[in-house]
Amino acid sequence: MQALISASDKTGIVDFARALDALGCKLLSTGGTAKLLQDAGLAVTEVAAHTGFPEMLDGRVKTLHPAIHGGLLARRDLPAHVEALKTHGIEPIDLLVVNLYPFEATVAKAGCTLEDAIENIDIGGPAMLRSAAKNCNDVAVLTDASQYAGVLAELQREGSVSRATRFALAVAAFNRVANYDAAISDYLSSLQADGSRAEFPAQSNGRFVKLQDLRYGENPHQSAAFYRDLYPAPGSLVAAVQLQGKELSYNNIADADAAWECVKSFPAATPCCVIVKHANPCGVAVGSTAAEAYDKAFKTDPTSAFGGIIAFNTAVDGAAARRVAAQFVEVLIAPAFSDEAREVFKAKANTRVLQISLDGVQRGSQTAWARGRNLHDVKRVGSGLLIQSADNRELERAELKVVTAKQPSAQQLDDLIFAWTVAKYVKSNAIVFCGGGMTLGVGAGQMSRIDSARIASIKAENAGLLLAGSAVASDAFFPFRDGLDVVVDAGASCVIQPGGSVRDAEVIAAADERGIAMVFTGVRHFRH
Repeated sequence: MQALISASDKTGIVDFARALDALGCKLLSTGGTAKLLQDAGLAVTEVAAHTGFPEMLDGRVKTLHPAIHGGLLARRDLPAHVEALKTHGIEPIDLLVVNLYPFEATVAKAGCTLEDAIENIDIGGPAMLRSAAKNCNDVAVLTDASQYAGVLAELQREGSVSRATRFALAVAAFNRVANYDAAISDYLSSLQADGSRAEFPAQSNGRFVKLQDLRYGENPHQSAAFYRDLYPAPGSLVAAVQLQGKELSYNNIADADAAWECVKSFPAATPCCVIVKHANPCGVAVGSTAAEAYDKAFKTDPTSAFGGIIAFNTAVDGAAARRVAAQFVEVLIAPAFSDEAREVFKAKANTRVLQISLDGVQRGSQTAWARGRNLHDVKRVGSGLLIQSADNRELERAELKVVTAKQPSAQQLDDLIFAWTVAKYVKSNAIVFCGGGMTLGVGAGQMSRIDSARIASIKAENAGLLLAGSAVASDAFFPFRDGLDVVVDAGASCVIQPGGSVRDAEVIAAADERGIAMVFTGVRHFRH
C-alpha cells in the first residue's frame, strides 16, 4: 500500500503516518509535511523524487504530474489501466491525505490583501482530491484529521478500507472541494474596484450541511430537512443538544429559533423566560429566578402558552421545571438544566428538552456572529433570493429621543426598553404592552397597526391583566394619531416608537394632549 500525505493543517498527521508506517505502508509527501515526517524518524519519499520532476514556481507545481494523478486515477479492475501504469513506471496510490491551503482563514483576517488571498488558493490539492474521490473504488481520500482514527482502525482490523468508508470519504472530499471553491468565489465576487469588499458578492454560494431529515414540513404534505451553516455561530440553535423528547418537527425548529433568539437579547445576569407560539412571543418576562420569570411570562397569555415553545436565558432548576411541567409544552430550551430539573421532565417523555451552551458567546460591541446570531437573513422568492443583513441592531439608552413635554421616569424607561426588545421579535405590525418586567398584551401580524393595538389590549383583558400605567412599543411609526389614541385609551402611560412619519408632529401633539411620555428610537423593526 502507498499513501500520499500533503497536509496544510498538520494536526495528528505524525501519529497517523507513524501508524501507517507500522502497517507497512510506503509514504510519499511534499514540502513541509515531508520534512515534519522525516524529522519524526519516518521513511518518506518526497514527491519530487517520486515524479523525477522538481517542485517549481515557489511550490505552485509539485503534484500536478502523471506519476501522481495516474497513481490516483488508475482503476485496478481494468487491465488496460494496470498495463499503462506498468508501461510508464507509475505506482498506484491507495490512500491520499490532503487538507487544503487555509483560504477561508486567510480572507477572514483583517487586512487580508488580494495577493495574500491568491497565494492561499490551492491548485494541486483540490486536483488530487478530485482524482482520488473519483476513483473511490480503489483509493481512500482523507481531508480532515477527524477521519484518521476511523480509517486507521479499519486498516488495523481488516487490512484495508471498506468500500462504504471509501465512498463516504469521497463524498466528504467532493463536499470539501465544493465549499473551498465557493469560498473563493464568494471572496473574489465581493471585491470592489477600490479593493474593498462588498457585503453582498456578485455571486452567492450557499454552504449548508444537513443535520436531519424531518418527518414533514410546515404542513404534512410538505417534505423538509434541517440544515446548518458550514461554519455555525456559537450559541445558535443548530448547536442544541436534545436531552430528551420526540424528534423535532419543522414548526418546532422554527418556533424554537424565534424563542431562543428573543431570550438571548436579555442580559444573562437577569433570568428571562420567553414563550413562543406560531413564531410570535406570547409571553416574555424577567424575574429574580427562572421560576418567577416563567410565572410572569405565562400570565400574559395562558391560552396561547398551551403547547408553546419555552426558552430561558439561564439554567433551569427544579422549581422552574416543576412550574413548566405543570403545563403542556412542546419544546423547552435553556443553557443548562439541574439534575432535579432533568428528573422532573423524565415524567414528560415527549417534551423536547434542548440544551444550548452560551459559552463563548460574547455580547455588547462584539460582532453579531460572536453573539450567536446570523449575519444575514435569507428569504426565498420565485426563482430568486432576498438577502439582507440581519436585524441585529441593539438600542442604547442614550439613543432614545424624548419628543414630548412629559419626560419618562426611570421605571418607565426600563419598561419601554423591555417592550422595545420584545417588539423586535413580534411579527409586524407589532404592538406590545409591558410593565413590571413582563409583557401584558401582544398584538402581532395584523395588516393594520390599530388592529394590533386592539388585539393586544383584548388579550390583556382576557388574561386579567391591567394596562393602566403600562409602556407600549410599536415596531414602526404610528402613521396617524388614531393608533396612539387606542393604546392610551387602553391605559398606556408611555410609548416607544421609531418615529419618521410625515405626521410625527400630529402624533407628538396627540401624546402631549393625552399627557403621556413618548420616545423615538430612530430604528424600525419590521418582521415579516
